[in-house]
Amino acid sequence: MPVISAPHAFNESQLYVDLEPTLGRSLFLKCEGFNFAGSIKLKAASEMVETAERDGDLKPESILVESSSGNLGVALSMIAASKGYRFLCVTDSRCNLSTRLLMEALGSRVHTIAGREAKGGFLGARINYVRALCDSDDRYVWLSQYTNPSNWKAHYRKTAPEIAQHFPRLDVLFVGAGTTGTLMGCARYFRQWHRPVRIVAVDSVGSVTFGGPPGRRMIPGLGMSMPPPLLDESYVDEVIRVEETDTIRTCHRLARSGFLFGGSTGTVVSGAMRWLDDHDTRGLTAVAIAPDLGERYLDTIYQSNWLHDLYGEDILGPDETADDPWAAGPVTAFQESRPPHPPANR
Repeated sequence: MPVISAPHAFNESQLYVDLEPTLGRSLFLKCEGFNFAGSIKLKAASEMVETAERDGDLKPESILVESSSGNLGVALSMIAASKGYRFLCVTDSRCNLSTRLLMEALGSRVHTIAGREAKGGFLGARINYVRALCDSDDRYVWLSQYTNPSNWKAHYRKTAPEIAQHFPRLDVLFVGAGTTGTLMGCARYFRQWHRPVRIVAVDSVGSVTFGGPPGRRMIPGLGMSMPPPLLDESYVDEVIRVEETDTIRTCHRLARSGFLFGGSTGTVVSGAMRWLDDHDTRGLTAVAIAPDLGERYLDTIYQSNWLHDLYGEDILGPDETADDPWAAGPVTAFQESRPPHPPANR
């Protein structure tokens, strides 16, 4: 039984879900959301903060500042509260309401960018705001998850070895691409491993990470509106791009089996299933990394009005409707059973 005194000291790293009974393909899902920050971003946040402390960049009077679509902001909020730092998260309008409230509950300040840059989108606007803050006051310390090598080193030291320990015959690894910290850390580790592992990056349609035109992306997490500085494509064997509609349908399909995962996980699983459908998987050991859980998406991915407003009434398709146990029709409200009235006295 683990006993901890700091919230970032706990991170469940040995939980995998066998998705074959649910999705019909042999795929093991490494669940990274079971910690007090609720996502894989705890690893990168811890590594970046500890490095900044060792290098003397963080001082008692420092104010941590970071651009984040949500999950890293929560992880840094938790660590800052534990260590006594102030933290300002710069996010944008796509950040889930529950995520913003969670950061504020942990004592952080949240600044939401309303506009976007012509070339850099929301991300460019967030980064410009952070840079202006740092230029105006030297108390601000920007960890810069987009360029900080501690981002990928966290996964080189932790995530990849955890997978290698449990799957010594690993053949293919599916990793979502955001800042590409997780992707680069795992890819670098398995490039040096005792057997070849195919690294498949999963990106969102509309992201410019691996080229292609920018497009609308409403689900925070994976994808970038600017080329990620950490990315070295020579470590990536293949890229799969996933439409947000497929992300949503995969999330709901998993939820129908009791697994409530977040948007990033839905994207990775959707991409992995498409790859597995197109390949001979006999004897293949495949693992996908699930970065997040679903609670923070209850007001978006799992909320009917949000889905219908952005993606249309038929977003979930007939298959999902057929699986809905309530789809047969309205349920009559329960009425208390009472004995009949006695006959009136005459």
